[in-house]
Amino acid sequence: MRIVQKSIKFLTVLAIALCSFHGFASDTDKKHDTQDDGGMINTKEEVEAYILHHIQDSHDFNLFSYTSDGERKHFGFPLPVIVWTSGGLKTFMSSEFHHDDSGHEIVEKGDVKLTKIHGKIYELDAGAAEVKFDADHHATNAHKVLDLSITKSVMGVLLVGLLLLWWFSSLARQYKKRQVPTGFGRVLEPLVLYVRDEIARPNIGEKHYRRFTGYLLTVFFFIWILNLLGLTPLGFNVTGQLAVTACLAIFTLVIYTASGNKHYWGHILWMPGVPVLIRPVLAIIELAGALVIKPFSLLVRLFANISAGHIVVMSLIAIMFTLKQSLGVVGATGLSLVLSFFITLIEVLVAFLQAYIFTMLSALFIGMAVEEAHH
Repeated sequence: MRIVQKSIKFLTVLAIALCSFHGFASDTDKKHDTQDDGGMINTKEEVEAYILHHIQDSHDFNLFSYTSDGERKHFGFPLPVIVWTSGGLKTFMSSEFHHDDSGHEIVEKGDVKLTKIHGKIYELDAGAAEVKFDADHHATNAHKVLDLSITKSVMGVLLVGLLLLWWFSSLARQYKKRQVPTGFGRVLEPLVLYVRDEIARPNIGEKHYRRFTGYLLTVFFFIWILNLLGLTPLGFNVTGQLAVTACLAIFTLVIYTASGNKHYWGHILWMPGVPVLIRPVLAIIELAGALVIKPFSLLVRLFANISAGHIVVMSLIAIMFTLKQSLGVVGATGLSLVLSFFITLIEVLVAFLQAYIFTMLSALFIGMAVEEAHH
């Protein structure tokens, strides 16, 4: 138990330390990179662009940026771009995008010209030399393509998936040999037992909990590790992407819908004990709750809390830029670091709490679906 406590303390301190430098390691949209004051962020609009760029997905990793001889330089590595266009499948590295005379990122692949607008890839219409926008800054001569790229969020999902496969394969081999877990398995074991005994068993019941414990363990550790990675300078914001949380919620929806027994569907479609005329109305409400409201609450809760946490932390980090004239560089930086440090402490807790809540609600919904009738 002492080793577990030390490991948790170490991971917590590491996440806090890395996040304290996140404001320096993150990048902003390139059109906001070079400001008159040495590349610093000064206005409300620049702060908003800085934060929005941080929480969005991207086609490359930018680990840190710095200004040298008045030029903003970026250090990172590109990721594979895979898009389906009018000219078929196009694959290349994101580093092939270059800025044209108008400042837009462009790449030409055969007879197809692609551009990036607000992090999304568009295909320019045939014969178009540059991107044109309307009054609302929407592209008028470009259309979206089917983007199958390995983005930063996809890399995060793959990385966490491989880590979980590695960790739990080792733990499973030790269990199979009836060995006492060693190494990192000693950290994982109490968490596995906690999910099984405090989440799966009481919410699903003794008869059925074993069938769903594997899924609950996967969801819990997947969300928790991704949330912790989001606090590092790597800039992962996977669980702050609506598509990811929607997929997780759909998995839970499919499981409890497919596992629902006669008792469960009977109470939804033809609720006993109420007047017959009211039953169709209640059936519509219950169906909406089971198929829409429950998964929607799962995906929005996780997405909103993680995104809000990133926005708050990055807003506090931006204080060092926006208040440097009134408080001075030292004062603004000190205030920013103190505030972001305490918020990051809370974010470390939120990272675990959101994984726990998602897993707990999933277990609760599954338990409702497989509950036996009481006579």
